Amino acid sequence: MAARDIKPLVLYGIYPTANPVKVAIILEILNIPYELKSTDFRQCKEPEYLAINPNGRCPAIHDPNTGLSLWESGAIVEYLVDEYDKENTISFSSLHEKYHLRQWLHFQVSGQGPYIGQFSWFKWYHVEKFPSAVDRYAKETRRVMGVVDLGLKDKEWLVGGKMTYADICLVPWFFWAKRIGGDEWYAEQVSELPNFQKWWNKIIEVPKIKEFCAGIAQFDPSYVPKDVLDRLNNKTA
Repeated sequence: MAARDIKPLVLYGIYPTANPVKVAIILEILNIPYELKSTDFRQCKEPEYLAINPNGRCPAIHDPNTGLSLWESGAIVEYLVDEYDKENTISFSSLHEKYHLRQWLHFQVSGQGPYIGQFSWFKWYHVEKFPSAVDRYAKETRRVMGVVDLGLKDKEWLVGGKMTYADICLVPWFFWAKRIGGDEWYAEQVSELPNFQKWWNKIIEVPKIKEFCAGIAQFDPSYVPKDVLDRLNNKTA
């Protein structure tokens, strides 16, 4: 399908939260036309959106070119790469690299995002303050950074010698961790991770990544409305 023939996809997302940013960067780097439907925390629970994503979370997409609606950011990334990265710009078709890419993506969605998400929850939003919980998820975030550092040993990029979606998908959540912990905390965490630092300093200068992740750096925690926080804290139905 020629680029000029592609109808714009619809991306539903709360900007600048990490998972919608992750999908937006993939769309941008692959030059896939799309329309961002900015969705707030309340709209995610309304019937119109729940018909698209019964989990009531962002992101979700609709692709009018194939008629597919899809939610869960990892599934969305795999779909976009399979359907629109035929030239392997940020992917590989060879067996080992193909599955190593998926390995890192699965690590990101199961082992990186949830820990950093809990880091933000207990730091900013939980109705009761549990310093031990904040400390636990801060340490888990550091552990995840260490995994990436080991994965980059003697390598510039995680898979196959070039920047791929495996690298890209990790970046928004690490930006989120930096926003939660602060610059000084972040610098301390990566101080003994030379492979991570070298990779990070390179990838954050990629124009589309730099552009989209700038919003995360400026995120205001008070953006989440009180009634939404009450519901998330199980104070209301």
